[in-house]
Amino acid sequence: MEHPKGVDDDTWLDVIQKMDDVYSQLLRDEVALEEKNAQLEVSQQLIYSLLSSMSDVLVAADAQGLIEQTNQALCELVGCSEEALLGAPMHTLLHSIAGTGVLQDMMRRTVTLRQGETVELMLHDAAGQPVPVDFTATPRYDGRRRCVGYVFVGRPMAEIKRAYRQLHEAHEALKLTQQQLLHAEKMSSLGRLVAGVAHELNNPISFVLGNVHALNRYTTRLRQYLDAVHAEAALGNNPALMALAQKLRIEHILRDLPSLMDGTIEGAQRTASIVDGLKRFSALDGEEREMVDVDVVIERAIHWVRTGMKLDFDVELQACPGCVVPGNAGQLLQVLMNLIQNAYDAACAQPGVSPVLNICAKREANFLVITLHDNGPGIAPEALSSIFEPFFTTKPVGKGTGLGLSISYGIVERHGGSLTARNHPQGGAEFVLRLPGAKPAE
Repeated sequence: MEHPKGVDDDTWLDVIQKMDDVYSQLLRDEVALEEKNAQLEVSQQLIYSLLSSMSDVLVAADAQGLIEQTNQALCELVGCSEEALLGAPMHTLLHSIAGTGVLQDMMRRTVTLRQGETVELMLHDAAGQPVPVDFTATPRYDGRRRCVGYVFVGRPMAEIKRAYRQLHEAHEALKLTQQQLLHAEKMSSLGRLVAGVAHELNNPISFVLGNVHALNRYTTRLRQYLDAVHAEAALGNNPALMALAQKLRIEHILRDLPSLMDGTIEGAQRTASIVDGLKRFSALDGEEREMVDVDVVIERAIHWVRTGMKLDFDVELQACPGCVVPGNAGQLLQVLMNLIQNAYDAACAQPGVSPVLNICAKREANFLVITLHDNGPGIAPEALSSIFEPFFTTKPVGKGTGLGLSISYGIVERHGGSLTARNHPQGGAEFVLRLPGAKPAE
């Protein structure tokens, strides 16, 4: 091979060596490039898998709010593919136009504060229904610290709020159950205490009543005798006896004795009535049980309260035809009459208001529920926890013994049910009577 003129063998060998070096470097660069491409592909797959596995929704938008990147969670939430979302304005994800201003203010404040900010936005789901999403917007900057877009990370709150609401309801139900258990235990303890007190009081009250009745008869006889003595003294002209009678005010005493005896008897009878109520409150129910028609008992209670006590008030009854419960009709009648009487007394406490009582009987699962809602002023908050305790009453002195509700509570408890009280959201007090039900009567 003939070399070009002016080029010797050494020069030519140097050229060939350089070409070999360049070719080797190209091969090394190609291998390195392929390795970097492989690493980049792995990184892209990792990023894609991370975006796909995120439960939170992700939106990357440019400075104008146009969507540049999303993840699978957002696509599933709004019911659109990623290709359909790319290039669309962010506000197209919102459920209503009213949220557009909130979104723009959020983006503006994010750039001003140069940090993320969380705002709740209402997005529309695949069915077009609003879904609350807590979005955190973070600005994206280029190498010159200029804002080139935003990253929105959001967490749908519908399920969380639903779970929180269910947890709150369960917590409230647990607190109510705890209060009912504590109240039931307190009532049980009070029942045992009251039984002992009633037994101890019953004998002396019986003695007082018997002795007072005997003393009343003796007083009548003594009055007749003293009248005869005074008449004889007047006829016999016995000035010393007449003067002694005036000095001792015998005539005044004789006139005052009947009222004193009547008051003593009334007080003793009232005390005996209280003791009898205490005994009924604490006594075990040993009477026969039968299937009781609830509507019949309610109507009978309304009739007796209206006619027997001469009360004039409106009663709106929502009956439950065919609803029966196992129990004692007389005792259930006593409970309902007490509740109706209390409702009337509470409603009459407001001047110028006509008493109205709403009674509703309905079946819930295996229970029969009777609610009584009056239009009175309601129950004072401090009285709610004590309203079923013996001798607790909000009525004036002489108007009530404070045993009606406690006795009713004990009767319902012995029937396997419950009696609760609360203030109705629309005003007035509401008593709820729950009794174990039976199948509707044929």
